[in-house]
Amino acid sequence: MSDMNVLNVPELDAFPEDISNEFVSEMVTVNDAVRYAASYLIESGVFLGHGTQSCWDEAMYLVMCAINLDPPADAETLETRLTVREKGNIAKLLMSRVRDRIPAAYLTGRAWFSGLEFYVDPRVLIPRSPIAEMIQASFKPYLKHYPRRILDMCTGSGCIAIACADMYRKGTTIDAVDISDDALEVCSINIASYGLEDVVYPYKSDLFSAIPDDERYDLIVCNPPYVDSVDLENMPEEYRHEPRLALEAGDDGLSVVKRLLASASYYMNENSILVCEVGNSRAALEEEFPEVPFHWVTFKNGGEGVFVLTYDELIEFAEIFSVYNRKDEDKTPAEDSGKQEENS
Repeated sequence: MSDMNVLNVPELDAFPEDISNEFVSEMVTVNDAVRYAASYLIESGVFLGHGTQSCWDEAMYLVMCAINLDPPADAETLETRLTVREKGNIAKLLMSRVRDRIPAAYLTGRAWFSGLEFYVDPRVLIPRSPIAEMIQASFKPYLKHYPRRILDMCTGSGCIAIACADMYRKGTTIDAVDISDDALEVCSINIASYGLEDVVYPYKSDLFSAIPDDERYDLIVCNPPYVDSVDLENMPEEYRHEPRLALEAGDDGLSVVKRLLASASYYMNENSILVCEVGNSRAALEEEFPEVPFHWVTFKNGGEGVFVLTYDELIEFAEIFSVYNRKDEDKTPAEDSGKQEENS
């Protein structure tokens, strides 16, 4: 090889293992901190999947939360000077994010969904569902009427239930159901922070097992566990800080969804809809139920794997779903229609 083809590429210095001294001594403004943090996160190879789309956004989120402000920063805030204490706190968050791969929302206890802020900790998933876009659009064009009763199944932090309460303010009540006591504690914190104790009701149940038989909803929204066994074992480290109960859904990712499909129609009014997220398990769902016309939602702001089924469609395919019904293997939605009429 000719000497002309040998490049003398310099070896660039990496970030120090402990960035505290460098960060505190050299950063001056918020903009300095965000720029440094973004470079640090990029070099460290953190995985983004909990609400931010770039390392710049993740850096902005961490820096602003560390100084008790809401992200993102405006131009004026970016030029403000940081105190030594603030710089030290930012450095601590950044190192924990990189060294321990803890998602930013768990480090700060703050997450946003559908334009609303929520408290989160490792007892619940970090809100990130594309269903937020559907809520902001009042579930149009799928939902044809104003919902008086809504069920948020697998509520977690309560973000979907509370966002629905913010959208539907005229007499709508919402049940926020989860099997996890820990999740319901976080949900209750968020309900109280918005003063919605008389609107959103946290409810412990394994899907519909503890819901009264005569209960009927105009809208059921569910973001259940849907991670299959292969994806679960190969998840980036950041996801391993989230509750396994809220992720794991058997070999095909459908263990919860199949039970949901088998029982949901018993608890729905006519003209109601079921909205459910299955993420990467969409292919498995379509393979399991090739006859079912799942309506897959197209999102403008990104995201996929959310389907809609109407009450009538759930009734039409009830026999196919019924094999997965634990609550009452002998009862069918058609047989139950008389009780629904009596309660309407």
